[in-house]
Amino acid sequence: MEIIIFDTQQQLDAYAAELIVNTVNQKPNAVLGLATGSTPIGIYDKMVELYNQKKVSFSSVTTFNLDEYVGLPPQNDQSYAYYMNKHLFSHIDIPEDRTHLPNGMADDIDAECIRYDAMLEAQPVDIQLLGLGHNGHIGFNEPDVNLSGGTHAVKLKDETREANARFFASMDEVPTYAVTMGVGSILKADTIVLAVRGADKAEIVKEALTGPITTSVPASLLQTHARVIVLLDREAGRMLD
Repeated sequence: MEIIIFDTQQQLDAYAAELIVNTVNQKPNAVLGLATGSTPIGIYDKMVELYNQKKVSFSSVTTFNLDEYVGLPPQNDQSYAYYMNKHLFSHIDIPEDRTHLPNGMADDIDAECIRYDAMLEAQPVDIQLLGLGHNGHIGFNEPDVNLSGGTHAVKLKDETREANARFFASMDEVPTYAVTMGVGSILKADTIVLAVRGADKAEIVKEALTGPITTSVPASLLQTHARVIVLLDREAGRMLD
């Protein structure tokens, strides 16, 4: 595991974007695993900037997102499909049919999970971008006695819904369920990039990266992966030795 601490968020964003863009330039048909939330926005902005500077083309790239809320249609401005179009897809040359998210509106969520896993098996992820939840979740894999290896529906914990409530008009509007890649799916990526910022994440960063490997901190399972690059700002990394 490689851990890099940056003085500024802008430096972190630029480094992460360059890791992804370099992957695409080395392998034009690369498969990218993408994340949502507040942390990746600056990374996506930098990727768009590099695209506009003609330093990369995404025309042969395929993407898979980690997760999507259950019950939010793609046109809802809080869905992750909407987020990805707003912050990345609509600004680059990636064909729409090469961008994939779990379908949270599927009539049969179990069948949708099987479908998504089959696509991931057929097109393994070259580089997976991750954020880190306050309770140690990656994707929407919440702490539990047991973790699902494959894509699955998950009931979101209250602390996760509360953390996401700032994006909604009220807590009542925050979805209760999501569809997420499983930890096993995430760990199949060739390279994993974990980006974390903020003093409020410092304690869980230390627990995830240096504590025991346990399903009560799902991100701790990243310690078992052969190639993880952790990108932190000073505040997020302040408790590491």
